[in-house]
Amino acid sequence: MKCLKRIFLIGFFLGLFSLGSTCFAVSDAPSVSSNAAVLVENSTSKVLFQKNSEEHMEPASVTKIMTAILVIENGSLNDIVTVPYEAISSIPEGYSIAELKTDEQLSVDELLQLMMVYSANDAANVLAFYMDGSIDGFANRMNNKLSELGLNNSHFTNPSGMHDTNHFSTAHDIASLMQYCIKNTTFQHYSSLRSCRIPATNLSDERFFENTNSMFKDKDDNPLFYPYVSYAKTGFTTPARYCLASVAEKDGLECTCVVLSSETSDARFVDTKSLFEYGFSNFAFNNIAVKGKSVTEVDIPNGTPETCSLSLVLADNVSALTSSDFLADSVSPQITLYDIPSAPIASGKVLGYATYVVDGSSYSVDLVASHDVDFSASKSYFLQISLLIIVLVVLFFLLFGKFLKRKKI
Repeated sequence: MKCLKRIFLIGFFLGLFSLGSTCFAVSDAPSVSSNAAVLVENSTSKVLFQKNSEEHMEPASVTKIMTAILVIENGSLNDIVTVPYEAISSIPEGYSIAELKTDEQLSVDELLQLMMVYSANDAANVLAFYMDGSIDGFANRMNNKLSELGLNNSHFTNPSGMHDTNHFSTAHDIASLMQYCIKNTTFQHYSSLRSCRIPATNLSDERFFENTNSMFKDKDDNPLFYPYVSYAKTGFTTPARYCLASVAEKDGLECTCVVLSSETSDARFVDTKSLFEYGFSNFAFNNIAVKGKSVTEVDIPNGTPETCSLSLVLADNVSALTSSDFLADSVSPQITLYDIPSAPIASGKVLGYATYVVDGSSYSVDLVASHDVDFSASKSYFLQISLLIIVLVVLFFLLFGKFLKRKKI
């Protein structure tokens, strides 16, 4: 009975006294001048920093990451596109253009390069006409994609991010969109280009453009250069001010950072660099539990004396995103057993699982038997005889009770 009680009580007491949540202890977050910002770890989508990340704001040319992914997913890079007059005639003065000409012919690949490297609004419009025959038609496609991705705080009216009061998003939605886009290797290519060279076309000479992202420019006199940035898209309009969506990786940690409505061009890069450094300095993936570690012991009632004491060990490592100074011993698991174990039990058999909760996120791992547990015939016979005696005693009292009742009558 002692063994049975122990097994029954294990889950209850470990669950009762386990730590349900562990909070990160990190250094102070940086001061961010941009009106909205968010820093997200990509594999977990955990928000490491946010400032007004759910407020509606214009994303300017950061919009073009949506245009790029839709063209990549649904078009063909080798298609030749003839520039329609309607695509380039509606762009107001002051917006970046590659000076495409009506009836000029370029490949989809070349148009994507012009749009992602130089942020050419005419290239974005031409791609919209290539896909859907009009700006409005392509905007419908963009909004359908937003809905598909669950980005319900965004609405797009054009492929380039030109000013429109009905064209808006949030820092968090843009970060989620960027996370989706970088899963596509072709998008990775275009969003990481430092420059592009477009060969001569039927109407234009060869063109060369450099990326407008200062963090990409590896120069000795450029304090904004950040070597860990892998993918990025800048944006600017007077109402939206300066914007930037970027992805960086360092020491095995990949993060997406979005800043919107920065006062100056340099400010968006300074904020982004500070946020990335904050994330990389304060967070890391750490083992919160180690494979083979014993987390509890159970007694198997019908096991042999030599094997009945059984350790339940972790079947694998448990890794979690934690603060850099995280201590694994600060988290205790909640133990769940599938059934009351009964011999024979083979080494490695899954008998339950352990759940670790860190900063609101749960991580589960199987618990397995540390060794074989052999069946004990003598214990089995004892239990059977005990059960038989109990049954006989019950029958005796039932029959004896009836006898006394009759005699009394």
